[in-house]
Amino acid sequence: MHRTYRRAVLAATGCAALLAAEAALAQDFKDTQIPTTGEKVEGAPFEVKRDWGTFKLADRIAEKVKKGEKIKYVFSYQASGIPLFSPQFKAGFEMGCKMGNAIYPMDCASIAPVQNDPNQQVSQIEAKLAAGEIDCIGIEPVSSDAMTAITNKLMDQGIPVFTSGVPSRGHEFTNFTQIPDKEGKYAAETVLKWLKENNKTDIKVFAVSGGDPTQFWASHRMKGFQETIMAAIPDATFVTTWQNGLNTSYEPGKAFDVYRSFLTANPNVQFIENVDIGAEHADRAIESLGLAGKVFTVGWNSSKGQLDAIEKGIQVAQFDQRWPDQAAFGGPACAQFLKNGVILPNTQTLKAVLKDDVKQAREELDRTMAQK
Repeated sequence: MHRTYRRAVLAATGCAALLAAEAALAQDFKDTQIPTTGEKVEGAPFEVKRDWGTFKLADRIAEKVKKGEKIKYVFSYQASGIPLFSPQFKAGFEMGCKMGNAIYPMDCASIAPVQNDPNQQVSQIEAKLAAGEIDCIGIEPVSSDAMTAITNKLMDQGIPVFTSGVPSRGHEFTNFTQIPDKEGKYAAETVLKWLKENNKTDIKVFAVSGGDPTQFWASHRMKGFQETIMAAIPDATFVTTWQNGLNTSYEPGKAFDVYRSFLTANPNVQFIENVDIGAEHADRAIESLGLAGKVFTVGWNSSKGQLDAIEKGIQVAQFDQRWPDQAAFGGPACAQFLKNGVILPNTQTLKAVLKDDVKQAREELDRTMAQK
């Protein structure tokens, strides 16, 4: 168990219950990349100087902290109704609530539109704010700019904000996320290594795709991928590029149809990058057209469909950006800040899951989806 959580459990449960509590928490948090230590800031949590100005904790929250009273933690995320994504974010939120409560007592609530709707997401936050129901908040924005105004408003009112999931430009204390250009580069390096090791140097025709390729995080995953492939294979061709990536949508049936039509119209394509949750639908399209062994893929995030395709040899790798960690981060980040005056850093790293890693990835996914 991480030292911070061990100390918190000792204080909360006493030595007699320590072993049982340690076993439970170690099981809950064994795969997390969330840090347990960070920057101890002078004046925190009550007054903090940052490069953008000074944060002053709201008086009502400061009084709670001084008395050790429960705080109200809210997590706002993109959507509750997106396949694969939403269940993992819900499970991550629940994990983050447990992690936070192991440090400082908190009541936890999550809010999200059913589908991506940044205006509704802001409205939900505003409603909680007006009701005095936010003492600290974690936000997972739809895009880099969607939550900037509300983030800055909350911070100006003395409510600590931590964001996750996509790079953002507000005054939050920490943005816990991946760096899209680096992700794309890492994905390409993984593919190039696979091409060499499997004697697939005849693969020259690529395509990039995603559910919303216009988003910064999506286009820059494509950009890093394309530029790294082209630097290593100068005669490679990209049928779709980071500037005009294939738009598949996030809807499983529609994504399958888009990939099937695309492959039929572009029979020379040999490799497809999907930058979000849709690679398994490309994999299904490849199988349905009898192209297994001729067209290959990589994709982001974890799903059973992708893991199945990796075992079949259709998908080379899935790149796990640790959705549960992104959803969980706000809980312990708020607790550490309010209890210890510590700002947890961004420690996210992308994890490539290849064929040899599938068993462990399945176990992690099953454990995440069963999180309560």
